[in-house]
Amino acid sequence: MTKKILGLSGSLRRASFNTGLLRAAAEVELDGVTIEVGSIRNVPLYDGDLEQANGLPPSVKTLQSQLQAADGILLVTPEYNNGIPGVFKNAIDWMSRGPGLAMWVGKPVAVIGASPGAFGTIMAQDHWLPVLRTLKVDFWAEGRLMVSRAGGLFDADGNLTDTTSRERLADFLRSFSKGI
Repeated sequence: MTKKILGLSGSLRRASFNTGLLRAAAEVELDGVTIEVGSIRNVPLYDGDLEQANGLPPSVKTLQSQLQAADGILLVTPEYNNGIPGVFKNAIDWMSRGPGLAMWVGKPVAVIGASPGAFGTIMAQDHWLPVLRTLKVDFWAEGRLMVSRAGGLFDADGNLTDTTSRERLADFLRSFSKGI
């Protein structure tokens, strides 16, 4: 039986380093595991009135369906102002609404990211910890992957071109996938 990891990028930018990192992750050959790339692009800003009037938006229902079917989650996070991108946190908040909260409980989750800075996404990755703790996920802390100085490792379309980074990514994913 093939296991499935749902991968989500926290960036909406067309040539995003993090979306490129997620695409590269989906290309890694994993023994018995596939990575499905999800999208947060059409998730509206959370509004309790909207939820009460209309229920969960279709984009959120799609993400919840992907979450339910996944054996693990890969969050690929940018770092904005030393923290989590608001658009990414918003999508996760929506995904936890209604039946979504129970879908997170016990789910293996790993966090990676790419940044043009020298420290990668260390602050954003740490910033995810209280959120993931609240969702009661099984946070995978066996390794870390922060792609630093990403500007020289990706092409103009946001594709990861650096061989060393691709190898580090593959090693990280192989280790994570063994635990799901």
